[in-house]
Amino acid sequence: MRLIIVYKQALLYNFNAVHNFIDIRSEEDIPIVWRQTPIGSLLRYHNLNAPLPPRADKPELLIGMCMDSRKHLRIPDNFAFILRTGGANLKLSEFRVSYAIAVGGVRAIALMGHTQCGMSGLISRREIFIKGLIEVGWTREAAEKHFDTLSPQHEIGPEGNFIRAEARRLRALYPKVIVAPLLYRIEDNRVAVLKE
Repeated sequence: MRLIIVYKQALLYNFNAVHNFIDIRSEEDIPIVWRQTPIGSLLRYHNLNAPLPPRADKPELLIGMCMDSRKHLRIPDNFAFILRTGGANLKLSEFRVSYAIAVGGVRAIALMGHTQCGMSGLISRREIFIKGLIEVGWTREAAEKHFDTLSPQHEIGPEGNFIRAEARRLRALYPKVIVAPLLYRIEDNRVAVLKE
């Protein structure tokens, strides 16, 4: 039994080192610059099981996250606008981001990638993608052209690297808005802060 525990700890250490993140297990783990912001609240609600109010008065946060079905956040109703796009890639959703900021009044963005993302390494799924479209009536030629034309703008590469770069891009676009690069770990359903 002890060997299994040591092995699991070694795997977790290696996983943390590869993705370079801060595991949020206590209030002290939340970066001090975010503790009194909606980012800190999100981390408290989801990871630390802070009590949920019945309903937030207004959205405090925009959460940009992947469309992957394996992720579920523990947050109050009306706490956040949530945009789900492949790989948490907000490049094609800038108008919606601007709307949440300009009209919705949010001043913080939680940009949340996740482990095991299907938008990372898309080329390895090319044939599955093509066969799936053929099954619903596409010709092979049309399915191949569709993948080859559009996959480059949706490929994110390594998840953590993409989220860090996207956070920098959003900070440049919205300089007075807090942007936090986060990683949802499918393996344990926890949200970590990506180190920059």
